[in-house]
Amino acid sequence: MFQRILLPTDGSEASSNAAEAAVSLADQFDAELHVIHVLEPDQTATGTGGDNTTARDGEEAVQAAIELAASSDVEATKVVIEKTKSIHQEILTYTDEHSIDCIVLGTQGRSGLSRILLGSVAEQTLRESPVPVMTVHEETVIDPDISSILVPTDGSECAQTAVDQAGKLARSVDGTLHVIYVVETGQVINGDRVRRLREALEEIGEKALDLALEQVQSSTYLPTETSMLNGPPYLEIARYAAEHDVDCIVMGTHGQKGIRRFVLGSTTERVIRRVDVPVISVK
Repeated sequence: MFQRILLPTDGSEASSNAAEAAVSLADQFDAELHVIHVLEPDQTATGTGGDNTTARDGEEAVQAAIELAASSDVEATKVVIEKTKSIHQEILTYTDEHSIDCIVLGTQGRSGLSRILLGSVAEQTLRESPVPVMTVHEETVIDPDISSILVPTDGSECAQTAVDQAGKLARSVDGTLHVIYVVETGQVINGDRVRRLREALEEIGEKALDLALEQVQSSTYLPTETSMLNGPPYLEIARYAAEHDVDCIVMGTHGQKGIRRFVLGSTTERVIRRVDVPVISVK
């Protein structure tokens, strides 16, 4: 499914965990791994003896990922890029020029994710990437073999794209697919209104789950479990992932124009921040 995986790294703890995820993914799919570090224009400080210390730090970060790949017999390519445009554009340019089909990015963890996504390399890459982006943070637990995949759906077009991607991933690893729909009634005082609203949302949910099931079972059989849950979506998604020991979550975004709305304070942002497994975002 994945043939060429890109790992941008800066040597941080988050990117080190991303390196572990990228190597595991490349190993499972027998894919090429491309490891890059983008050197900022202001990273030109010269150390003792005329050495460029920041360039050396970038090279060391890349080399550490290369050595990790070698320990798993993963074929890897390393590149340090001198920045001529924004970092996320350098990442996306490399993605296009080398036919990358998945990017693995590290974030700064649960408390820092909002800062990192808002106006950051991660947010901009998520917003514009034409390929799936896997995000991990310092506390993400990396399973060396993905076998259980969770995808939330609401029946929308972007959710159907996520279901399609999740189905392909589950099928490629001979795994199990979990599809869930979360009913969120919100704070409604009148009990009768709550009942009618819940019934309407449950009807929508049943249709969304049926559509997803039909979508993933359109060719050969794929082990699939469907569930309808009640509560705040990000909490229910995180709870389900923990209780069913899923290895990866696939979620849809609204693409270039909607990603800022969708990420900032959204279900996807909260799920990425809360869960301890990699999240793959697709649009």
